[in-house]
Amino acid sequence: MAAAKDLNLVVITPERELLNLTTDSVILPAHDGELGVLRDRAPLMCELGVGQVRYNADGRTKRVVIDGGFAQVAGNKVSVLTNRAVAAEEVSDAIVKAEEAAVATLERNAPVDRPALERARRRLSAFRAVRGQ
Repeated sequence: MAAAKDLNLVVITPERELLNLTTDSVILPAHDGELGVLRDRAPLMCELGVGQVRYNADGRTKRVVIDGGFAQVAGNKVSVLTNRAVAAEEVSDAIVKAEEAAVATLERNAPVDRPALERARRRLSAFRAVRGQ
């Protein structure tokens, strides 16, 4: 019988492999809402939105902010491919201030690029949320 905690989570950016660990569940920020993944889930691929990947480690819920990408679930492995991923413990005041500046710049631009502004606001919200943890 397989152990209850045998779901492998891998988070990869172009620069590095941020995570490669075993957990019992993963919550992904899909482009159209959150998606929970447990052991033995049916295979899937989905587009990811801006938000937090949540998973359990060391008896605590851990978080990683991602900036979109794709996820694949197959054979009790969750693979997240994203352009940017920042673990909650790596989120600094400087990162939050840079995201605030990016939102302010987009708000000042005319004409306003609504999709880019909304994405920047979601990214800022995700960073602020994990910073407050």
